[in-house]
Amino acid sequence: MTSPDSTSLAQAVFSPRSVALIGASGDEAKNTSRPHRYLRKYGYPGAVYPINPGRAEIFGDRAYPELAAVPGEVDHAFIMVPARSVKAALAQCVAKGVRVVTIYSDGFAETGPEGRREQAELAAIARAGGVRLIGPNCIGLYSAQTRLALSVNAVLEEADIRPGPLSLVSQSGSMIGGLLSRGLARGAGFAKLVSVGNEADMGVGELAGMLVDDPHTGVILLFMETIRDAEHLARAGRRAHAAGKPVIAYKLGRSEAGQDLAASHTGAMAGSDELADTFFKAHGILRVDMLETLFELPALVAGQKPRARHRVSVLTTTGGGAACVVDRMGTLGIEVVPPTGRVIENLARKNVRIGPARVTDLTLAGARREIYEAVLNELLASGHCELVLAVAGSSAQFRPEATVGPVLEADRRDKVLASFLGPHAERALELLAQAGVAAFRTPESCADAVRAWRDWRAPLDAPAAERTRLDAAATLVRAPGAAQLTEYEACRVFGELGIAPAPSVVMKEAGETANLAFPVVAKIVSPDILHKTEARAVRLGIRSREELAAAREEILANARAYRRDARIEGVLVQRMEKGLAEVILGFKRDPQVGPVVVLGAGGVLAEIYKDFASRLAPVAVEEALRMVDEVKGLAVIRGYRGMPRGDTDALARAVAAFSQLAYLEPAVREAEVNPLIVKAEGEGVVAVDGLLVLESALDQASRIARPG
Repeated sequence: MTSPDSTSLAQAVFSPRSVALIGASGDEAKNTSRPHRYLRKYGYPGAVYPINPGRAEIFGDRAYPELAAVPGEVDHAFIMVPARSVKAALAQCVAKGVRVVTIYSDGFAETGPEGRREQAELAAIARAGGVRLIGPNCIGLYSAQTRLALSVNAVLEEADIRPGPLSLVSQSGSMIGGLLSRGLARGAGFAKLVSVGNEADMGVGELAGMLVDDPHTGVILLFMETIRDAEHLARAGRRAHAAGKPVIAYKLGRSEAGQDLAASHTGAMAGSDELADTFFKAHGILRVDMLETLFELPALVAGQKPRARHRVSVLTTTGGGAACVVDRMGTLGIEVVPPTGRVIENLARKNVRIGPARVTDLTLAGARREIYEAVLNELLASGHCELVLAVAGSSAQFRPEATVGPVLEADRRDKVLASFLGPHAERALELLAQAGVAAFRTPESCADAVRAWRDWRAPLDAPAAERTRLDAAATLVRAPGAAQLTEYEACRVFGELGIAPAPSVVMKEAGETANLAFPVVAKIVSPDILHKTEARAVRLGIRSREELAAAREEILANARAYRRDARIEGVLVQRMEKGLAEVILGFKRDPQVGPVVVLGAGGVLAEIYKDFASRLAPVAVEEALRMVDEVKGLAVIRGYRGMPRGDTDALARAVAAFSQLAYLEPAVREAEVNPLIVKAEGEGVVAVDGLLVLESALDQASRIARPG
């Protein structure tokens, strides 16, 4: 349920009673004339107040020299003046009591530090005056139901926008037109279109939340360059999932070049793309890799919920066409399953013969409708798959009604049904769209959509804070100011959380002994030397007191040579630990998505192979077990090819315990156990090296000040 305040805000955004156009032009050749002309073209029923001190009338409406001269109230203002004049225009909106201001003008955060400062001033003026902002550097918005075409987008000049269930929120204003035209070409209908620009105030998440409550919106599409308001977007994703409205995101930033382009376009801060994936999955948001899929996926997931299994059965009359899709799905790890013996037997009783191949290829026999119908309905009725993909050949172009007829009339039961058409077959695509069957033009977009459906998850609920353990850990954490803990201190904190550290002793003076059984490991203890191996300040396999004394002197000398000003607190002596595998366990407080826990194959090559699983922190043990299953390198402890099983249950408990760092105060910026030794099944895990860095006061202030 929404509050009255948020409801009135949504009304001011999408169904204002009156609109002021600040900087309106009467010259049809100028972009600044478009909003006025579009409002008239689309039949906006509210009052329109053009603001231009040099004109008395624009397009038949009285023009006003300034906003204060407008006789009535203004719900929504659209600012189109040069960047240097935006602040004064916004001040007029505050004085007038305007509820929402959309700023088309550019020249702010996307231009660099000075532009960011100017944008921050705009946000402060709006916040102090009770005005909400969309933009700056945004192209505007459109609402089909209220005929509000408050935009400078050229596509609205000619487009025939069909009302429908899709609503689109885009961080790129220029892409709104491209996305709209692509959707319309596929027969899509739209409810709302919003460009958010630099998101000085209202962003993707808050606007998506409004669309969850919009009765005309059935699917929410997002075109994103970065994640700015994670808290609002997370809430919107969860509420949309509960409401049965899929949220589908296309996000740039898969590559370093893509991240750089996003940053230069809107002044966005680039973040890890893997963490964006983690964020989307945690909050029930589907992610696509192809623009085509953004408009072809909705029919596949409409009315659906995420499933526990994702087996795909493929039926075709064109072996080559099916191979194109199946091959692509194979590269994405999608499970394509053959018909079961029971399916084959049931069809044989109906005098329909199929084989046990992974793809059910009917070839010429499939041209007979009764054969195609029988096989399709048998696959849909079978419990061996969750999605049936029907692949059509050239007949889809020349005999569309006959070819797709069985698909249109099939009893889908609880199955997901989709179709890929090999030829260019617009009529067949139109028939499938009218029946609500997901239909795909290319094997790549088809595979991408099935992959997104497979990766779709219900929103995860975070486990509660384990207060007793956290309080005990907090007593060992230094007060903010000394942000870097030593390895020994960090491992003690992890121990309080439930991750057993290897038995250790800190030798501070020459001649001290360590009451540990040999062999042992010796390492420097210094908050200033994070990479002990690089400093040659580690010795392994020490087997006597004499070796330990010599190793201590060598470690101290190497550490001082590596960094002369390093604070050295002694030498850590630790029992040598052995196990079946080494893993790396990490935690970070990401500036975009918040606390994250990461599990990967351990050792010095962990970052190179990028074989890891990540989740928003904290996680429950059940989710941690799924993380263990995702890391390919941990097959060695999952019983691969008869190898001895490691204690995966203990590892999952350690991951869950480590993720509780999200709740620890003082706040942790980053932490790591590398390696965490996984012993044989039933023997547990042990931490042999640790890192823990606290947030500085500046970090905390920055996090609290972020939008959302």
